[in-house]
Amino acid sequence: MMNYEGVIGLEVHAELVTHSKMFCSCAVVMSDGEPPNSHVCPICTGMPGMLPVINRRAVELTIMTGLALNCTIEVFNIFARKNYFYPDLPKGYQISQYEYPLCRNGWLEIETAQGKRQIGIRRVPLEEDTGKNIHQGNVSLIDFNRSGVPLMEIVSEPDLRTAEEVKAYGEKLRAILRYLRVNTGDMEKGVIRFEPNISLRAVGTTVFGTRTELKNLNSFRALERGTAYELARQAKVLDEGGRVVQETRGWDENRGVTVPQRSKEEAEDYRYFPEPDLPPLLVERAWVEEIRAQLPELPDAKHERFVKAYGLSADDAGLLVADRAVADYFEATVKALGGQPPKAVCNWLTGELFRYLNETQTAIEQVKIAPQQLAELIALVEAGAINLNTGKRVFAEMFKSGAAAKAIVEAQGLAQISDTGAIEVIVAKVLDTNPNEVEKYLGGKETVLGFLVGQAMKESRGKAKPATVQEIMKRQLAERKQ
Repeated sequence: MMNYEGVIGLEVHAELVTHSKMFCSCAVVMSDGEPPNSHVCPICTGMPGMLPVINRRAVELTIMTGLALNCTIEVFNIFARKNYFYPDLPKGYQISQYEYPLCRNGWLEIETAQGKRQIGIRRVPLEEDTGKNIHQGNVSLIDFNRSGVPLMEIVSEPDLRTAEEVKAYGEKLRAILRYLRVNTGDMEKGVIRFEPNISLRAVGTTVFGTRTELKNLNSFRALERGTAYELARQAKVLDEGGRVVQETRGWDENRGVTVPQRSKEEAEDYRYFPEPDLPPLLVERAWVEEIRAQLPELPDAKHERFVKAYGLSADDAGLLVADRAVADYFEATVKALGGQPPKAVCNWLTGELFRYLNETQTAIEQVKIAPQQLAELIALVEAGAINLNTGKRVFAEMFKSGAAAKAIVEAQGLAQISDTGAIEVIVAKVLDTNPNEVEKYLGGKETVLGFLVGQAMKESRGKAKPATVQEIMKRQLAERKQ
């Protein structure tokens, strides 16, 4: 790989969050639990004589995406027939865009260990999705529920060079689509799919090599590993004097290899021609500006604001803004606390909350703890009413039941002991029951202090303030030394 550099473009297919399909009124269903072929009609199953009608909301969402990706929004658009023959494509062609897409000539900034880079966006056409093949033994069935669902194809320029950059681009793009709420980002359900076009060229040259395409990658792990493998495979072929074949390949996750699927098509193979059943789509500038006004604060802008306004590190801000729902939850919690302390809120979210979300596979939108409830818990810890360990215990109960922090503390008697007299008694008891450790401490082994403090905290059932326990412990030990 030292003599070559990767030349990689990424095609991303993202289903749009609309109520109805691209060219008919059938409902869009994202759940695999729906009965097969229960949301279909003569239009989306390609029956003869049926006429498509453009979904206005799908056009709006595509324009919104183009604006977020710094694209030019084209006034004149034409839908075309893209001809190819798969069992899950009932018409024998897909209604798509090619020469006249809605959006073109944009860019997206990514950041890796090598720094920031700007990746060009060639075009963002709007099209319809295909059906879904279901293979059962020697039989293949087709479910057309997905057929006709609005689909954006976001095509980058071949500006990516490494598997790390490809993954960073995919993650950044998915985050933006989720911020815009034009796509759910649920990769396991196939609503967003990544297809890198990969080639190599000699370092220092500008001539492109022969490319291969990896189809329908639906995880960032597969995207990064598949790209890295393909780059290494092509380098090996070239080093051995072979020739890279232009083809479509699949990624075998279990074996960790790419496998050939079919020869790679060129644009002319699809025999594009204007869709005769749809007139040209003219986009008025006033409409574009209306859509622009609906754009939310995007991840990069939010990241910069979180660092400046809340004093967070770049890494902490990055964790929070990666998901719009998380960022909103953070700000709502900070607001409920009167603006202070944002770092403590960040720590609770990236620590306890993220841990329980991962362990239970729960989305933050489904969490039972409202931001105001988390703020109440943090306020109890910051005020010293309960210590941090008790706070974590209370959080676990809140996550499970949705109960308020104060109610849990009162019901379970978890309030921190503030009576120094009671702590004096606890410390004295610990020292009396651990004479060997006391002797070691008095003999100069100060590390024993941690054990003794821990015993006192255990005796208080975690309700004593550790700093107060340590202070009293040191004083009583000093008195015993005299």
